[in-house]
Amino acid sequence: MLFLKSTTVTKAPGIYEVDVAAKPPGKTYGVYMATDPDNPPAAVLEALQAAGFQQTHSSGYTHKDRGKVLDLHFQKDGTDLFKGWKAEECEANMAAINKVFGDVGITVTPRVMSLAEAYA
Repeated sequence: MLFLKSTTVTKAPGIYEVDVAAKPPGKTYGVYMATDPDNPPAAVLEALQAAGFQQTHSSGYTHKDRGKVLDLHFQKDGTDLFKGWKAEECEANMAAINKVFGDVGITVTPRVMSLAEAYA
């Protein structure tokens, strides 16, 4: 679950927050989004699926300010060990992620999770 300060502010229509993160050692990234279930970002979801990302998690909850939130996680398998991404796959997939979110005005900053966060 992403930390949201409020559900009254969105980064793009239907999107409260986006996190692009990898478990250590940080070669294969996932897309984590907090979305508005009543106003889903259909174009972004379709673009992620068209780029080969598959939804792996969906969980709804009510934020402390009473707004509804739907957490969505997306991943894409690679051809490296344990379905990880090889360097060229990482470059192509990150370009696709940047385009999907750039098209709606969101700049993503990929990061590597801490061990505690990745395996909590």
